[in-house]
Amino acid sequence: MDSSLPSAVAARPARPTPRGEALGWLALLGGLLLLAALLPPTTFSPGHKHFLLAIGLIGVWRYTLGFTHFSRALLFLYWTHPRARRAAAALGEAALPSHVYLLVTSFRIDAATTAAVYRAVIAEAVACGRPATVVASIVELADQGLITALWQRLAPPERVCLRLVRIPGTGKRDGLAQGFRAISRDLPDDDAVVAVVDGDTVLQPGVVRQCAPYLKLFPNVGGLTTNEHCRVDGSRVMSDWHQLRFAQRHLNMCSMALSKRVLTLTGRMSMFRASVVVQPGFIADVEHDALDHWRLGRFKFLTGDDKSSWYSLMRLGYDTYYVPEADILTVEHPPDRSFWKASRQLMFRWYGNSLRQNSRATRLGWRRLGSFTSYVLWDQRIGMWTSLLGLTAALIAAIKYGPGLLLAYLLWVGLSRTVMSLMLIVSGHRIGPAYPVLLYYNQIVGALTKIKVFFHLDQQSWTRQKTSNARQLDAFQRWFNPLSSRVMLATSSLVFVTLVAQLV
Repeated sequence: MDSSLPSAVAARPARPTPRGEALGWLALLGGLLLLAALLPPTTFSPGHKHFLLAIGLIGVWRYTLGFTHFSRALLFLYWTHPRARRAAAALGEAALPSHVYLLVTSFRIDAATTAAVYRAVIAEAVACGRPATVVASIVELADQGLITALWQRLAPPERVCLRLVRIPGTGKRDGLAQGFRAISRDLPDDDAVVAVVDGDTVLQPGVVRQCAPYLKLFPNVGGLTTNEHCRVDGSRVMSDWHQLRFAQRHLNMCSMALSKRVLTLTGRMSMFRASVVVQPGFIADVEHDALDHWRLGRFKFLTGDDKSSWYSLMRLGYDTYYVPEADILTVEHPPDRSFWKASRQLMFRWYGNSLRQNSRATRLGWRRLGSFTSYVLWDQRIGMWTSLLGLTAALIAAIKYGPGLLLAYLLWVGLSRTVMSLMLIVSGHRIGPAYPVLLYYNQIVGALTKIKVFFHLDQQSWTRQKTSNARQLDAFQRWFNPLSSRVMLATSSLVFVTLVAQLV
């Protein structure tokens, strides 16, 4: 895998040595022991026990959903999906598509990464063994020259062709829509498939032949997605943070795939039936997706095309799936060298995409989504508040009763997050000693970010592209929208803190 990548792409922070990893785990253990030693004897007095029991019961409710996801992921990984994989393999060559389209969208990505991405895409087009078309949806003339030169140098066989689609730099949604329209002009048959590949994603060998058979095996699956790994152009903590996210993503995807209700079809690499992506309704959902909000009015979605494609499939009556053995490698370029700034920018974009879709996806109803998926979507709204419950209660209790309860809470956080980190071993992704701290960072900072986003759904931005979502608002809306968002955020936060204080 590494040998095919240019040096600029292959470069990444040095992987920790086994000795360094061991020292990290020992430091974590030492910190937990120190917290335990600092606990005063009065922490577990009868009055305090009632407080700890109340917080514990709420925690059990939250951990139950996490354990349910974990159990469902194991069932999918070790029972349901292996059976599906054997069934797909039994189909043999009949499971392969009549034509493979690989649609790649590129904008403001460095030349080394672009070269690695298209080299892997061309290799997959050749290796799939079927007629294939690489559709390059690009903005810049430099990318066109690079792709053309690479194509001539690799000289793929005649059954593999290249199609260049030039668009203005108006965003990824427009790039996808123009690519889909280019594919629709071929009038693909029902057995053709379309792999949508992001411009910073390096496909791993065999990913097309691993994914395509499941669209034949499951006639109602309209799209599926793949297992992401990453290389990060940033600090060690930024790299660990991304790898933690992908490990969690893997297990959540497996859990939701058990119901064929994967909640997002990532733009990094997902595969669709060609008969789906050429439908005018699907293209419109991706290109012009918008939300009618009771307070903020109507606004188009700038980001979150992966959520739009998922919603469109759900609306059209299709299922979604996850292929855990199909690996892709994403080259991550954080928007800032500061971990604090970059992580918050990325979470603001990710959680904004989820919550904008959440507000309307639940309206599809449990009969369409299924009871578990419906609950998960509703829990996205509840979880951002309950994630802050323990810390808020511990801080208030520490002020009222002394610091012992705060120390007890921090000890519980350290122990529970360590166990949760070790559970991620089953994902097959690397697990590091920083993960317990990063898990808690994601819980608290992520919850605060979600709450802010929830009341500012109209605020959107790319972290790479500088496209914006200009809205024609009258003077009243320009005044009312931001003011009402701030008032509702402040009021909700005050109500939350008041309720927790009553609990304490």
